[in-house]
This record gives sequence, C-alpha cells and structure tokens, in this order.
Amino acid sequence: MAIPKLNPASTTNTNVLPATGSTGNVAATLPFGIYSSAAFLSGAADQVAYTYKKLGGDILDVELTEGNVYSAYEEAVLEYSYIVNLHQTKNSLSDFLGAATASFDQDGQITHGHALSGSNIELKYPRFDYGYVRRISEGIATETNLGGTTPIYSGSIDRIANRQDYDLQTILSASSLTDTKALYYQRIKDKRIIVRKVFFKTPRAMWRFYGYYGGFSVVGNLRTYGQYADDSTFEIVPTWQNKLQAMAYEDALWTRISHYSYEIQDNRLRLFPRPDSTGPKKFWIQFSIEGDYEPWEENPRGRTGTEGINNMNTLPFQNLPYKRINSIGKQWIRRFALALTKEMLGQVRGKFAVVPIPGESVTLNHAELLGQAKAEQDSLRDELKTILDELTYDKLAAVDSTLQDAAKKVLENIPAGIYVG
Repeated sequence: MAIPKLNPASTTNTNVLPATGSTGNVAATLPFGIYSSAAFLSGAADQVAYTYKKLGGDILDVELTEGNVYSAYEEAVLEYSYIVNLHQTKNSLSDFLGAATASFDQDGQITHGHALSGSNIELKYPRFDYGYVRRISEGIATETNLGGTTPIYSGSIDRIANRQDYDLQTILSASSLTDTKALYYQRIKDKRIIVRKVFFKTPRAMWRFYGYYGGFSVVGNLRTYGQYADDSTFEIVPTWQNKLQAMAYEDALWTRISHYSYEIQDNRLRLFPRPDSTGPKKFWIQFSIEGDYEPWEENPRGRTGTEGINNMNTLPFQNLPYKRINSIGKQWIRRFALALTKEMLGQVRGKFAVVPIPGESVTLNHAELLGQAKAEQDSLRDELKTILDELTYDKLAAVDSTLQDAAKKVLENIPAGIYVG
C-alpha cells in the first residue's frame, strides 16, 4: 500500500513556549489575579526564560504557553504564603485569641477592617501575653474565690423563727422577678444558681489580728502574735506571712465565733441550730447563675473576645505581599513554579503518549515529567516546613538558652586577670 502524501496547513506547533516572557501579558492570564505589582509582573515574566532554559526549549519545543508559566508562578507565590502563614499561626495563635478578626474576600484578602493596628498583621511580631492561659485562669479564679470574670451576685433571705430549711433556688428566682434594684433582676428565670457563700455578718480579720485599735504598733512574727512598743525592739516580717496569719484568724472567726452553721444540698439551705426569735434577721447569700452568660456571648461589662479570633481560620492573615518576600522566598517560588510547570507539561504530553508518524512513532516523556514534578513539589514543601519548624519562637528561645549556657562555660575557663597598680 502506498503511503499517502500529507499536506498539512502548518508544520509548526501552535503552542510553543517562547524564550522570554512579557510583563504586559501577565495580568490577563492569571487565574486569581491577586498580585498586580510591577515587581510581581517582572518576576512572572522572568520565570518564562528560566522555565524555557530548564526544560530545554532551545533544543526541543515545550508545548506550553507563557500563560501557563504565569499561572504556575502565581500559584507558587500563594503556596509560599500559605506555608509561611501556617508557621506564623503556630507562633502567635495563643496571643491572638480573642482579638478582633476581619472579613475576607474569595482570595483571602481583608475586605472589612479589624481592630488590630496597622496592616499586614501576618508580618508583625506579636506581643507575648499568655492569652489562652489567662482565659483559663480567669475561670479557675472564680471557682477559687480569687476574682475571675464570672458575675457573683448577693441576695438575702429573711430568717423565720423555728424554720430550719430554706429553698434558695425558689426564693432567689422569685426575687429576681420583682426586685428591680438587684443586679440579678430577671436573670435567673429557669437557670440554676450556684451558691458560693452563706453568712449573717461579714467578719473582719482585723478585729482580732490587728487588735481593737487598728493595729497601731502591731507586728506579727513567724511564730507568735505580739505587740512591741519599745523603740529598740522590732521585727522584719515578709508581707505574705501577715496575710497568712490574717487568713488563719479569719477562718477562726468563721468557724469558732459564729453562732450558726449550715449545710447546702441541691440549693436547699439548712441552718444549725434551729433559729429562734433572737439572732440576726437576715442571712446573706453570694451566688452565681449557671449559664449567666453563654461561653460564646460577650460579657456586657467589657469585651472578652468571644466574637474575636478563635482559631487559625479567623486570624486576620492575608496573602503575603510580594514585595515583602526576600531572596530566600523568591528562589523557593521559582523552583516550585518550575515543578508546577513540569506537571502541566506532563499532563499535556500525556494526552498524546504516542504520536504516530509515517513508518514510525514517537513516545513522549509524560510519565517521567509527572513523577519528577510530584517529587520536586513534595520535597520543596517539606524543605520549607522543616526550616520554619526550626524557627518557631520556642525553638529560637531554646537556641538562645543553649548559647548562653555555652558562653557561661567558656567564661568559667577564662582565668581571672591580675592587674598591677
């Protein structure tokens, strides 16, 4: 059979990567168009010449357009930004928790402002303030009666002669509906109260510890309680010791001097002994309301950050500005963009794995290109992540500590100089 004569309209591949790029063609070919600065356009255009040389375009046609290279360059910049922002999240999330967040567009850029000062927060060095630990300690402080942010209310019940049992839940719930001056007005409703303290008269540690005259010329030592009027006799005692002694006296007032004791079961108060017609007319209760403010609601007395940053998704981090990426990052971007371009070329050549020609066929290297592209991308990601993990703030602090220890050992071996006057 005779081989037919072919008369193709053109013998030139219509999609061949040019030797150089053009800054004027970059913006129109980008899939996202996030970066538009002159520096980025020049970097993307330069990537064409780099790709052309690395893929042997001056020896064999590279079946890609310059637009494919531009889009790969943009993706490489975004991938670099993604990995660096993840690294900064590890460094700073604890200190950002509760701070104001922002609104973002489809590209991850901020569209609505935030309370954090300045711009490009992802590039700023945060102030270290034990943010998450402090939030936990606020809850613990409430339970240990040392402060905190949970509201503690005060209410009272009338003592009734010969009545030993009182339903505090019912009494205080009813009071919250009628007592307009109470801070807990209309706040209890069907919520459970948590009774913190019950007392009939507030004791003062000063009554016993500092004497009846306000503690003039009084000091407590580490063993006993004493008063000194002699000018030549004095003791220096740490302040915490006086505080501990004051607490001990206060406990004695609560347990020894009080004529009443009580027990609480299921918010029901039982007084001991059974009250008679004498004694205090009222008993006071300190309590909090379970679910007074839901964990995700702001406290009306001050912003607590429940509507602010709660995880890395709400951090006001944008894509890194191209001009703020240094030479280290730029080189990583070039290498990663080249790996992405290899992947595109492998996909294109894979559509025509074998090209028939008269009397022969040509096998393209798509499988090799795809394998190289995937390996190079994974290697570059791992390289960048490994370096960044070694540069977290805690690792830098450990390095500083090691340097200080090493310097100390060196100084220990330096003999003291002898100076002759």
